[in-house]
Amino acid sequence: MKYILLISILPLLVFAADDKPHAFVGKIESLDPRFSALIAPGTKIEPLAEGFRWSEGPTWYEGGVVFSDVLANTAYRWKAGMTRAEVFLRPSGLMAAAPGFREPGSNGLARDAQGRLLLCQHGERRVARYADGTFTTVADRFEGKRFNSPNDLAVRKNGEIYFTDPPYGLEKIVDSPLREIPYAGVYRIAINGQVTLLESKLTFPNGIGFSPDEQTLYVAVSDARATRIMAYDVKADGTLARPRIFFDAQSRHGQGLPGLCDGLKVDREGNVWATGPGGVMVITPAGKLLGVINTGEPTGNCCWGDDGATLYITANYFLVRVKTLTKGAGW
Repeated sequence: MKYILLISILPLLVFAADDKPHAFVGKIESLDPRFSALIAPGTKIEPLAEGFRWSEGPTWYEGGVVFSDVLANTAYRWKAGMTRAEVFLRPSGLMAAAPGFREPGSNGLARDAQGRLLLCQHGERRVARYADGTFTTVADRFEGKRFNSPNDLAVRKNGEIYFTDPPYGLEKIVDSPLREIPYAGVYRIAINGQVTLLESKLTFPNGIGFSPDEQTLYVAVSDARATRIMAYDVKADGTLARPRIFFDAQSRHGQGLPGLCDGLKVDREGNVWATGPGGVMVITPAGKLLGVINTGEPTGNCCWGDDGATLYITANYFLVRVKTLTKGAGW
């Protein structure tokens, strides 16, 4: 069942509440000569805005990057020329005060086939669409049971939405009394709104994205005991087959590098730009790590913007960007 909620956007002169300064110490690390074809040697990471509690889920939308602060229940927007990010939506994930949520805001964001904004809303436990000041539920249940807290999503060219549903948004996480589904699933929302469970055996499925030909689906797993990126074949009917580990990041986590496998995006050549231990890991379609955009922070997600060659990254307190020599898939 769908329902609609009207909400007003706060005045755009309202800024991030946390003004405490933080030092940014990121750097770009090349691990393979092929990396220089993707990021030019000498390229720097450019900080754009700071003051967030946990920045996440960026997407390019209406000429700027929109991203979530999950803990602050706020979505921000940054455009060229701004020195600070402005509030775009508040609240962004939990519409009315309610107990039981540790991360109430929106998380992953994307655009649907018509260019409208999609949000994974932890607090409302749903995938929602935002347009013209209105949130509309896209999906909030599977077989009559509420989702845990939808985390990230990817949209196929045909308009189908694939998303992950770990319990990170809930207090006590896996032990939350609010849980109605006992596993953390990967789902597909068909054009007609039907929800299909695709995977239920991952502990904490998180970031998600397609290869350029949409024949492969990547799913990050943010389990500190086995953080990794999985790959699946996408069958003709949209379901998944042949699960396999695409990149095992546990050794990097064991080195004490900040972060776990989280959000990811794919470029037009099929390289996977995946947040994980140490920042944004750039991985070939064959699973070879070429280099790392080391933000020095636990890093949530990334997206391409501008002309498709600028990578925007949400890294803990920060929004940063890096100019690349490639473009995101679909640009």
